[in-house]
Amino acid sequence: MLQKKICMLGSFAVGKTSLVRRYVDSIFSENYITTIGVKIDKKVVTVNDTDLALILWDVYGEDNHQSVLPSYLRGMAAYVLVIDPTRPATFESAKNLHSLVLETLGQKPFVLVLNKSDIKPEWKINNAIYDELSSIAIKTIETSAKNNTGVDEIYQTIAEDFAQALL
Repeated sequence: MLQKKICMLGSFAVGKTSLVRRYVDSIFSENYITTIGVKIDKKVVTVNDTDLALILWDVYGEDNHQSVLPSYLRGMAAYVLVIDPTRPATFESAKNLHSLVLETLGQKPFVLVLNKSDIKPEWKINNAIYDELSSIAIKTIETSAKNNTGVDEIYQTIAEDFAQALL
């Protein structure tokens, strides 16, 4: 079975852990628990008769006090770049994280996620950064871990990208 490491990257409290928990365990909780370091989960999916083990690295969120360590990115095959559009600063953080990936590993496929679509009227999109990142992402997906909207699509998109590369 083919195994692929996927990192969840974004600012603190954008919903990375909620997206992983919803996808792997079908659970959503309103309680916010800060990720310390990294939490690793695994889910096996089948694409084109190929079993893929997605190893999901839920990396702690960036903030003013800590930055993601490049060592967490080693061996990564793809990543999910999560933004909370209700907090415009998370767009800048996403851009910085994308730059960190480029500097550390070079170009890697990624899905751009605009999380918290359940409160879309509160979104304040930074169009310049959004346009820049969405133009180079495999796909841009609006999600809500709370409502289970678009969550499976994130990981299915990445799995299909891996399967396509095998052809």
